[in-house]
Formats: sequence, structure tokens, C-alpha cells
Amino acid sequence: MALRGVWQLKKLIVSYCDWGGSSRGIRAFMESELPVFKEKNPQLEVTTELIRGQHPHLKAFYKNKNERVICVKNMDPEDVLHHATRLRNALGRKVIKLRTRHVTKRPSVQGTWTTALKF
Repeated sequence: MALRGVWQLKKLIVSYCDWGGSSRGIRAFMESELPVFKEKNPQLEVTTELIRGQHPHLKAFYKNKNERVICVKNMDPEDVLHHATRLRNALGRKVIKLRTRHVTKRPSVQGTWTTALKF
């Protein structure tokens, strides 16, 4: 995803095994979907990495020095493409847990409304 017109994903590494059965889907993805994905995303550096004896994964490096790794073991080429596009569209920020469902900069002086109010 672009933040202020700048794509946040810098580099995507596609790691696979040329022998293992769990890499069957990612090998098909590299033959059919990866060249089209590279043409549609010229701002992105996409590299492939052969790692024998390991499960396949996608590793994404973002401009804010964060990285994400997604295991694509035993997935179809369409599912691998879906995960690659999700990594491309992500901002690369860390996931934070919200303390409450209601987030505001200026909380109400009277308190938050609940359904359990007694009149």
C-alpha cells in the first residue's frame, strides 16, 4: 500500500525448494503468476531463493525496517499470489492490540455510553 504516494514494500523474496512436495504450488506460481506480478509492480524488487529441504515462504522487507514472513506450504498458485499481494498492500507496521474497542483522542467527560445504564 502506498503511504503518501510511496509504496512501503521494498523487497519480496520468494524462497522455495526444487525437490520438496510442499513447494509444488510455489513452483507453479513462479512459472505462471510471478512474471505478471513483476510486470504489474515495477517499484518492487522480487527475487527468488532456492533453499533445499525447507518449506517455502515469502519474506517481505518494508521501508520502515520491518520484515514479515509468510509460510506458503502446500498452497495453490492463486493462494500464493493472494499472499504476495497482501504483503505488497500492507504498510509494514507492527500489529498492536487495542485496549478498548472505542479509541479516541478526546474521551467524553460524561463517560462512555453502555447498554447497562439504569435510569
